[in-house]
Amino acid sequence: MARGPMGGGGRQGGGRYGADIPDALPFDKGTRLKTIRHLGRLFAQMWRTSPWLMALSIALRLLVAVQPPLLLLFTKLIIDEVVHQTGLASPGPALSDWLASGRLTFLMLLLAGEFVLVFFRDVCNRAISVVDTILGESHSNAVSLELMQHAARLDLKHFEQSEYQDSLERARRQAASRSTVISQLFGQAQAVITALALAAGLFLYAPLLIALLAIALVPAVWGEFKFNRLAYWISHHRSPERRQLEYLRQVGASAESAKEIKLFGLGGFLSDRFRVLSDQILVENRDLSIRRALQTGGLATLSTVTYYAAYAYIVWRTLNGDFTIGDLVFLATSFNQLNGYLQQILIGFTQIAGQSLYLDDLFSFFEIRPAITDPATPRPFPVPLRTGIVFDNVGFRYPGSERWAVRGLSFAVPAGETLALVGENGAGKTTIVKLITRLYDPDEGKITIDGIDIRDFALADLRTHIGAIFQDFLRYSFSAADNIGVGRIEAAADRDRVVAAATQSLADPVIRGLPEGYEQMLGRTFAKGHDLSGGEWQKLAIARAYMRDAEIIILDEPTAALDARAEAEVFTRFKNLAEGTTAVLISHRFSTVRMADRIVVLADGAVAESGTHAELMATRGRYAELFELQAAGYR
Repeated sequence: MARGPMGGGGRQGGGRYGADIPDALPFDKGTRLKTIRHLGRLFAQMWRTSPWLMALSIALRLLVAVQPPLLLLFTKLIIDEVVHQTGLASPGPALSDWLASGRLTFLMLLLAGEFVLVFFRDVCNRAISVVDTILGESHSNAVSLELMQHAARLDLKHFEQSEYQDSLERARRQAASRSTVISQLFGQAQAVITALALAAGLFLYAPLLIALLAIALVPAVWGEFKFNRLAYWISHHRSPERRQLEYLRQVGASAESAKEIKLFGLGGFLSDRFRVLSDQILVENRDLSIRRALQTGGLATLSTVTYYAAYAYIVWRTLNGDFTIGDLVFLATSFNQLNGYLQQILIGFTQIAGQSLYLDDLFSFFEIRPAITDPATPRPFPVPLRTGIVFDNVGFRYPGSERWAVRGLSFAVPAGETLALVGENGAGKTTIVKLITRLYDPDEGKITIDGIDIRDFALADLRTHIGAIFQDFLRYSFSAADNIGVGRIEAAADRDRVVAAATQSLADPVIRGLPEGYEQMLGRTFAKGHDLSGGEWQKLAIARAYMRDAEIIILDEPTAALDARAEAEVFTRFKNLAEGTTAVLISHRFSTVRMADRIVVLADGAVAESGTHAELMATRGRYAELFELQAAGYR
């Protein structure tokens, strides 16, 4: 079954998910304990985000927690006082008579006390809402930032394999929404305190009422736990399809794809793909919601029956003279509220346990560790280079592939020379660039710079001294200056250096022709953005290499969008400006390649030929054949 963005297949059987849940994923006891432990990690995260907001939220909830039983107590006392006063002779028909008698003093104090409690409760609840909103947004921003920073430390393979992309997509979804779990947990603690106070009052009056609560609560908790597991299972196992949906949304409504969609009439095709996938997920979620509503509705009925049984018991005890009218109101309301709080607590904890399963999606991503790391004692990068780069019998396979991208690969790039790599698609040219920059490590052999294995350099040190421009370079929706400045981000504010790099790559005239020059926002993502042609973008990308001012420069098809004359001009200028710099050049245009000091011809991941343009033409081998085929095409 196809699993790519355009695979269209997806899982079937929406609505029959219950029987498909694996026994051990992710609901075995050990995994559940692990996911619940994530609550501690989430609490620590939020505390680091803002300790004083966390402390304020806890304090406010503690104050609110003790108010419900106090309000009930005031209500009981008010009712009992009213009943007591009505049983006595009236001091007079007017309110002034009652006030003069002093019989309303205690009642007025009770009413004033209840008013203060209600007012204070409302203030605290509003404050909690404000604090939770600020804390939630602050935490969401902090986690998103941590997610970006962690992703930047991972290996390239983590972004080129679908299972890691699924993990990243799940983590992204949880980063923005899981701060509410701590709010729920604090709410649970608040409810527990309130419930304990209410339970104490009920136990003093009628211990039997406590036993009745258990009859209503246990089935409800079981049902919630079951459906939380089902909901998480659907979300977890639908990650590939959700990523496909996001891909289809992006392709179906983006400036980059608009021309091709219109030209090929792909709108309906993409819409149909989206509809099929989204309907499958909708059916599962709909069926789950219906089943949940039906079962929890039945359990709610049981809770209602239990409440009225307790209510009848309290009424009978009141009629029997055991309780006062105030006691009746206090006990009936306490039982009802306690029933609600206990359901909130027990069901809430199952919901939090369910939410903690989603937390596993977030923290599991943070547990992914890069395989390409710094050595224990890194060696300094040699400046300047003296001998150059050497590939010594290098072999490499991409993760999950049985095919060798390169194997038995041996060649050298002498310091200060420009080496051109040529070969048909799939020959291993871009793989060599990824290996030099340690985006991947070889499975066999080694790569050295001035005789030092590149694995002995710190990653940041190695990459600082290499300026690489890939054929699929990014077009940042930043200003023109920032688009160049990313080549050496620590010097991005140095406008003279940015302008010098643009001048060297022939991008300066392009930028000066923009309405706002170097401050012009590029791309069409944001307001007032100005898009460039493919060739103009490539000149900006090449400027990044000049901006880096590195000892080694690698250009991987950087001029594919330039016409032949512009490409020749760019590379002639590059050859002159890069005098003495070690450079690796990849291009399919042999008119450009011939300017290199030496040319390596790759075939099936190994060196087929090596030499200067003249030497390779003289041997009448593979290079000469490819050169003449291209020349014939131009003729």
